[in-house]
Amino acid sequence: MKTDIVIAGSGVGGLYCAMNLPRDKKIIIVTKEAADKSDSFLAQGGICVLKSEDDYDSYFEDTMRAGHYENNKQSVEIMIRSSRGVIDDLEKTGVRFTKRDGEFVYTKEGGHSAPRILFHEDVTGKEITSHLLNAVRKLDNVTIVEHFTMVDIIERGNECFGIIGHDENGKFRSIKADYTVFATGGIGGLYKNSTNYRHLTGDALAIALRHDIKLKNIDYIQIHPTTLYSRKRGRRFLISESVRGEGAVLFNSHMRRFVDELLPRDVVAKAIFEEMEKDEKPYVWLSMKPIPTEMIKNHFPNIYRHCIEEGYDVTKESIPVVPSQHYFMGGIDVDKYSATSMKRLYAVGETACNGVHGRNRLASNSLLESLVFAKRAAKRIGETYSPSEFTENVRADGRRYEEYQKIYKAEVLDAIEKEREKNERHNNEA
Repeated sequence: MKTDIVIAGSGVGGLYCAMNLPRDKKIIIVTKEAADKSDSFLAQGGICVLKSEDDYDSYFEDTMRAGHYENNKQSVEIMIRSSRGVIDDLEKTGVRFTKRDGEFVYTKEGGHSAPRILFHEDVTGKEITSHLLNAVRKLDNVTIVEHFTMVDIIERGNECFGIIGHDENGKFRSIKADYTVFATGGIGGLYKNSTNYRHLTGDALAIALRHDIKLKNIDYIQIHPTTLYSRKRGRRFLISESVRGEGAVLFNSHMRRFVDELLPRDVVAKAIFEEMEKDEKPYVWLSMKPIPTEMIKNHFPNIYRHCIEEGYDVTKESIPVVPSQHYFMGGIDVDKYSATSMKRLYAVGETACNGVHGRNRLASNSLLESLVFAKRAAKRIGETYSPSEFTENVRADGRRYEEYQKIYKAEVLDAIEKEREKNERHNNEA
């Protein structure tokens, strides 16, 4: 196949990038599963926004403090300053953020010094991503190819000319393109306990490792403090940060509080792990009783329903929760326009690292960061567009890529572990 721009991934990053690319360019979006099976659909809590100029300094400081001041300050400023424009765009596509008397309702989550998070019940990600997907499906210049697994890129002289992958029947195809955008999401599928879909296995990272594309902070992996404990296999059900923001509290096995629930995620997760180890229990308890019943049912209907299905009535009893892998702060190193170290290759969303999050992501900055820098990538591609001169035919070697698929998970985990050990040695020496 041949197109102008190919995007790997159908989450908010890939979709919003496609929406902001020039309409005269042909775009193919490939996605490993169905188009609505991205982690963007799973985001519960909400999306941050700069409420007013008076809130800028505290929003900036909250993001930096949560990231242990390892954040890229320029990226943080770009994200915050661009937030209102993104919200305006989303409303134009039909996204319905909760309002009262025509004004936005803001909620607060752990690590925030003030309420600045917009939401739609407890399914904000689904609300945003479904509207973006519907908008993209209506674009004449965009084709969405589902159940297509990217396993490599077409590259020559540190320049990218498209991707190679296979469909659900194992048939390999090359998609030649003038520009390529990675929007493949996180790495949760590599972990036993994760809130991510199982098919998110760091594919773009494995490809980057093989082609010497620069990576950054790949050992910065966020553990979410509260997911519903279960013995069932599969991804873990997230109990949103905003539940604690509205008053839910954590108890140990003796039903005693042991942590300030509104501290940053890494701090709360560490406290829970310590309590679990001390009590020799596989979970701690989360009580939503401080939250009025009517608010639970209206603000957190999805959480309420899911817990009922699992046998817990959160209006009457505590639920068992356990930390799980949730978010990837590292990734493919990109600049402020989401360009990678390889020409004609961009990366957006969770698979990219522009330094916004530092060592630990502030709650509800993920959707915003993905959208802001996906739009910047699209605008940059549009402004600098030039046709590639690559004309060679590329064959997909089925045997080679079958072997590749068996080992790319191990390669990513090995690279993460090596980075962690290197940083540990550096910290010890310091």
